[in-house]
Amino acid sequence: SISWQAEDGSLVYGLFYAPVNPYFRAAGLPPAIVHVHGGPTSQAVAAYSNQVNYFTSRGYAWLEVNHRGSTGYGYEYRRKLDGNWGRVDSEDAAGGARALAEQGLANPKQLVIMGGSAGGYTVLNSLIQYPGVFKAGVCLYGVSNLFLLDQDTHKFEAFYNASLIGTLPEAAEKYHAWSPVFHADKIRDALAIFQGEDDKVVPPNQSEEIVASLQRSGVPYIYQVYAGEGHGFRKSETQLDFYPRVERFLQQNVLFAP
Repeated sequence: SISWQAEDGSLVYGLFYAPVNPYFRAAGLPPAIVHVHGGPTSQAVAAYSNQVNYFTSRGYAWLEVNHRGSTGYGYEYRRKLDGNWGRVDSEDAAGGARALAEQGLANPKQLVIMGGSAGGYTVLNSLIQYPGVFKAGVCLYGVSNLFLLDQDTHKFEAFYNASLIGTLPEAAEKYHAWSPVFHADKIRDALAIFQGEDDKVVPPNQSEEIVASLQRSGVPYIYQVYAGEGHGFRKSETQLDFYPRVERFLQQNVLFAP
């Protein structure tokens, strides 16, 4: 468990996993993946994870960011995201990346941000709001347009944005400011986007608009759509394709990039 200070002076919490493999050793600071959980008012807990073990066994450090608004750290901590989703989560992800460098836990020139759904939304906003902090991003079925999220998402989360951002039309300015699709031209760091073809929570159009902007800007990217997958990848064949594909993307754009 590690912590770092946010811009307002409050503490932000995370879980750090050092790279480990009994058969290999390396000198110097490792590259690191800063991972943002979904929810967004969820929590990353210290438990076995295939994903964490996949990357730490390949030499990456891993940081789970329990940004302000995550559960598990008290009522006041959880409420810090209300009216601020799109701002404090991105701030805390960038702060976590800087904390790894400042605490001598990772190479500051080889930092990656990764997340799915709400975590993918934070990935996009972090690349927009904090260019250059991360060498690359990996976004899984991430929210890019808050207006469309209000219109398209499933019934269970139909009014989630009202507490996390505000009600429309009064909060329209926030919706626009924190919707990555309207600011995607500011992305300068390499980005891998993964999407389920049948996603009803965050439909493919949310990813496609970001991809179109990356194409116009000439930013290095990959875009992979998985047939038969919804919100979250469950097929074994998807998993077998996804992890090596991410690893190749990071090798090309982080490990061996100038």
